[in-house]
Amino acid sequence: MPPFEHPIDYLFAAEAAAALGHAGRKLRKALDALNKFDQSPRSHSRRTREEFVEDAAEAFWSYVVQREQFGLMDADYIATEYRVPEDVQRAMGPKGLRKK
Repeated sequence: MPPFEHPIDYLFAAEAAAALGHAGRKLRKALDALNKFDQSPRSHSRRTREEFVEDAAEAFWSYVVQREQFGLMDADYIATEYRVPEDVQRAMGPKGLRKK
């Protein structure tokens, strides 16, 4: 017996998997940008470190939430695997709802 009851469920699963992959790539990109800034803070970037942390914190939150939708309650694993800095973990959440 197939794992899905209806053929369209395969399409939904594929979309969910694609969204999860996108969220993981977005987290990696945000963390890479933060690391690059940390290595050369006097670069030509007009952004502050706080802005990079905010972007990474939102991407981390988004990825964790999407994984939780699949029953993967593993934020600590993700933080370790992606080497998410402590300040990013503490700031985790959507930008619009965080306190300044």
